[in-house]
Amino acid sequence: MNLSAFHYIIGVFLIILFSQLVIRLVRYYYKFPIPACMVELIDNPLRRRIQPPTEMPRRHGIKPGMTVLEVGPGNGTYTIETARRIGPSGFLITVDIQPDVIKRVKTRAKIENITVLDGLVADVHHLPFSSDVFNATYMIAVIGEIPNPQGAMHEFCRVLLPKGTLAFSEILVDPDYPLTKTLEKWAGQANFRLKEKMGNFFTYTLQFENEKILVNR
Repeated sequence: MNLSAFHYIIGVFLIILFSQLVIRLVRYYYKFPIPACMVELIDNPLRRRIQPPTEMPRRHGIKPGMTVLEVGPGNGTYTIETARRIGPSGFLITVDIQPDVIKRVKTRAKIENITVLDGLVADVHHLPFSSDVFNATYMIAVIGEIPNPQGAMHEFCRVLLPKGTLAFSEILVDPDYPLTKTLEKWAGQANFRLKEKMGNFFTYTLQFENEKILVNR
């Protein structure tokens, strides 16, 4: 490698590094969901290699027959695979704050003949569900976009059944990437217990168990 090529590579690396730092700084102070028009960009071959769509439902503790809540479906790739995982005896509801995202996922589900899936526009701080409904809740590279993640954790606890699973998958290149210890702290404050940790610093999945006690109704 000649000197000019080396300098070019170093220059590109520094530009990428600087861009990441700027984006992360902005995202730290201003939380907002990725625009609906950009959801296709985050569903790319590299991400699917690191977070395989067919494998992620298993990492999230999703099993056939479960009633599942997904937060932030993106373009629906992981949503569709989760719906296939739960099978005809289960049901999946995916929520997002952006109507265009939900419309996109519902259209895709219809095209792929997925009938155990529904999508709703909803705020995770005030979920439109009764308490003790879901067996599992999961999200992929989403929790960092939520303005009040601690408050959302308490909502997830409310709508989950006792012993229900709350799962997060994260990847370092995401500007909103949280450290595992941060999620463990937030989840612990909302009555969740860490059940399983998979992956490494660059990409990981955390599974938590809801420790609340079912109140007789």
